[in-house]
Amino acid sequence: MKFAYLIEPPFNFRNDHGKVVGCDVELARFVFSEIGEDFEPIETEFAELLPGVASGKWKMTTGMFATEERRLVASFSKPIWALPDGILVRNGNPLGLTGYRSIAEISDCNLAVIRDQFQHRSALEFGIPENRIRVFETYKEAASAVESGNADCYASVGRAHTGFLEQNRDFDGETIIVPAEEKEPAFGCFAFNRTDDALRTSVDEVLDNYLGGSEHRTMMKRYGFEDREIDLLVQTDS
Repeated sequence: MKFAYLIEPPFNFRNDHGKVVGCDVELARFVFSEIGEDFEPIETEFAELLPGVASGKWKMTTGMFATEERRLVASFSKPIWALPDGILVRNGNPLGLTGYRSIAEISDCNLAVIRDQFQHRSALEFGIPENRIRVFETYKEAASAVESGNADCYASVGRAHTGFLEQNRDFDGETIIVPAEEKEPAFGCFAFNRTDDALRTSVDEVLDNYLGGSEHRTMMKRYGFEDREIDLLVQTDS
C-alpha cells in the first residue's frame, strides 16, 4: 500500500538512521496496520501528490488542505490536523511582518511559496501581486531562498516552519504565525483516488477510534503538537 509524502518536518522527514518519520507518516503506518495492509512510503514533491493518487501511482497521500478545487481530483479523509499558516523570516524579522497583509503592504517584499500549496492562493487573495511571489518545488528550496535573500519570507503551515527550525538549528530564521483574525487555522486530510471509497471509509473508521485518544496525543506531542490543537479535531466531530 503506497503512501506518498514529501520532506516537510514535522509531518514527514528522515531521522538520523534514514527512517521516514513524522506525524503524518506515523499515523498512516498505524492506519494501514489496523486495516491489515502493508505500508510503503514514496517520497515525491507536493505538485505530484494529487496527480499521483489520481493516476493510481499511490493509494494515499500525506495530509493537505481539502479545498473544493482539490475535491475535483481526489477524495479526502476526515481531518488529521488543524493548523494556522506561518511566515518564515530571517531572525529578527527585519521587515516587521505580521502576516499576509503586511507582506502585501510592503512593495519590495518577495514571498516564497511551494507550487500548488494553498498558501499561494492565500497570498493572492490578500493582494500580494504575482510578480512578488517566488514559486519553488520543495520546502528546502523555499527556505534556502529566505536564507540567501532571494526571498524575504516563505508562507507555509506554521508547524512546518517550526519543525524545520527544530531540525536545522543553524538556520538563521524564525516563524511568524498568521493571526486567526487574518486567517483561521485550516484542516488537513489524507487524500485518495476518488473511486477508492472502500479504502477511504476504512481509513476514516480507524481515525474515528484513534484521533484524540491518549496514544494519538502522545504521538503528536513527540512532533510538537499541543492538546489544544488536537482538541480542534475532536470538536469538529462533536
